[in-house]
Amino acid sequence: MIPSLGCLPDDLQGKRALVRVDFNIPRSGADVGDTTRIERTIPTIRWLLDRGARPILLSHLGRPRGFPDPVHSLAGVAGTLASMSGLPVRFVAPCDGPEALEASHDLEPGRVMLLENTRFSRGETENSPTMVRRLAQLGEFLVLDAFGSLHREHASTAGLASTMRPAVVGLLVQRELEALRSLDEPPLPFVVAFGGAKAADKIMLLESLIDRADRLLLGGIVANTFLRAAGLETGGSVVSESEIPRARDLLQKAGDKISLPVDLIVASPLAVRNRPADELYGGKRKPEKEKVRPRTVLCAEGVPDDLAAFDIGARTRQLFGGEIRQARSFFWNGPMGMFERKKFASGTLSVARAAAEATRDKALTVIGGGDSAAAVQLAGLASAVSHVSTGGGASMELIAGSTLPGLAPLAEQELRDGKLTW
Repeated sequence: MIPSLGCLPDDLQGKRALVRVDFNIPRSGADVGDTTRIERTIPTIRWLLDRGARPILLSHLGRPRGFPDPVHSLAGVAGTLASMSGLPVRFVAPCDGPEALEASHDLEPGRVMLLENTRFSRGETENSPTMVRRLAQLGEFLVLDAFGSLHREHASTAGLASTMRPAVVGLLVQRELEALRSLDEPPLPFVVAFGGAKAADKIMLLESLIDRADRLLLGGIVANTFLRAAGLETGGSVVSESEIPRARDLLQKAGDKISLPVDLIVASPLAVRNRPADELYGGKRKPEKEKVRPRTVLCAEGVPDDLAAFDIGARTRQLFGGEIRQARSFFWNGPMGMFERKKFASGTLSVARAAAEATRDKALTVIGGGDSAAAVQLAGLASAVSHVSTGGGASMELIAGSTLPGLAPLAEQELRDGKLTW
């Protein structure tokens, strides 16, 4: 059993709650992009405040190289959290220095503290015992509410989870676990759609799901790799060459469970790279270098050498949509193509719409974070599916049956009358 907030002692008055959140959100300069992860963490923060605890938040942002980088500072995110929650938020840097420790003790009731990017210290990604000890001094108990980071063995996740007691999951993580575990024994037929670029990760998942899923729909670079494994020409499309042997073996093992695209939207790779930014959602117009001229090719006829696949075609959209709408449970991770460009977004958005239609017909639909979650948001359908995960990598590992390093230590704690002890 993974203990949640309800397992904490009833008296939290004045206790310092060290809360690992996931504020690794898109940014453009000083502007914060999608704020879903912030929004979903606020209920946990309020739960703690309502019981007199003093929340001290830890998060990473981006991939700085173990030293301070203004581009990846969480200072701007503190303001966003304050405006979204209506709570007073104090920002302190660095996260593991004496300034943070002093500020944690001085934090006034009713206020929230957000510390600087944990990855500004090299000890974070190295899971340094020294950094774990410094972070652990900041709180009297631990709340893990950073689902998108719990598959990492870092100091602020697995390190603290192994060290601090009591340690529980927050409301965001609790909801994620409930939604994803509902697919352990999913209502049938169970349909899975995978796309995106990480073919190795998706093949690992396909291998683990082959006996549970009724249909496996593939798009994106994952599909390109399988098409090549099936002996079809993919032209200049991006293919994970090293994964072709595994894809070939999986095709033989899965039989007709795997559905590959029957047609693709293709274009000149050079023209796509040179396309001005106004082709991107929210982009600004720049002088055009070479016009993109997408066209459809049948997979059986192959992709010409001078062209590359950037989306699934109309026939495939219809085929995949029919499978999804007939499903009683559906899991999706990875876009069907380069959905961030309007001319190549139709396939990904069609999957989002089919998932919403299946949900209306009482199907269980789970979107596995990452670009898939962004696509559902873009389509305006986030509230029209059963669950949109905040963690792509973590959701995939749970679906595959793996144990998340950040959660495993929590199950070792002993409960007395349903409560954890100090």
